[in-house]
Amino acid sequence: MTSPDLPAELRAALNTRLEGRSRSDAAGRAAVISQTYREGGGSGTIRTETDALAYALARMPATYAAVVASLNALTEIRPDFAPASLLDVGAGPGTATWAAAETFTSLKGFTLLDANGALRTLAEGLFHGSIRLHDASYQLGQARALLDKAAPADLVVASYMIGELGEAERAALADALWSKTGDTLLVVEPGTPAGYARIIALRARLIATGAHVTAPCHMTAAARWWRQTGAISRSACNAHARTSRSRAPMPRSRTSASPMSR
Repeated sequence: MTSPDLPAELRAALNTRLEGRSRSDAAGRAAVISQTYREGGGSGTIRTETDALAYALARMPATYAAVVASLNALTEIRPDFAPASLLDVGAGPGTATWAAAETFTSLKGFTLLDANGALRTLAEGLFHGSIRLHDASYQLGQARALLDKAAPADLVVASYMIGELGEAERAALADALWSKTGDTLLVVEPGTPAGYARIIALRARLIATGAHVTAPCHMTAAARWWRQTGAISRSACNAHARTSRSRAPMPRSRTSASPMSR
């Protein structure tokens, strides 16, 4: 099982970028960005290197832990799954790519897509010292347009990004994501009622096209279902992620996720 803690080389890379900066200023900006996300905003407020770093400090630990929990659940159910290629859509600072790289030693090719230039710059800086990720391809632009040109990948991940789209855009993106999925698609969203509803809608759409649910990921909204059926470990789809800023413990973050396979 992969640890939910950020890898040592990623922590070191983040600390390097904090050198010479005011940690209190970064923490203050991180609080503003977190509030923006809680109010339903997206990454559009992240415009500078400082913004991107503050975002990473605020959200990367919990996001990483959530994606790792979902990938660990996938490996429990499919221990033979050994993807060679990853497509990370809405990649931000590359959090899901780091999680996938730690989980699957089989991965050789890493492609990331995102429209935010500041987050791309940060991600590429964090990848620079990584043995496995320094050659990752990070393409800048709108996800839907980039997906049309992207090569299929064994594992496609879209974490915390479909919530920034309208309903029609989400439906089109779901189809595009699935068209590029060679084996498995993992979509991760917040464990809120709205996040859960987005996961269920996407899953229903893909099932109608022939996708198979790798695990019954009803998540937090269906905790009672887990207890009643005992069909699979509740932890497989109810990912509780701990994040920390400085030395102070932060509240747990609940996550909704759905792995779909061909």
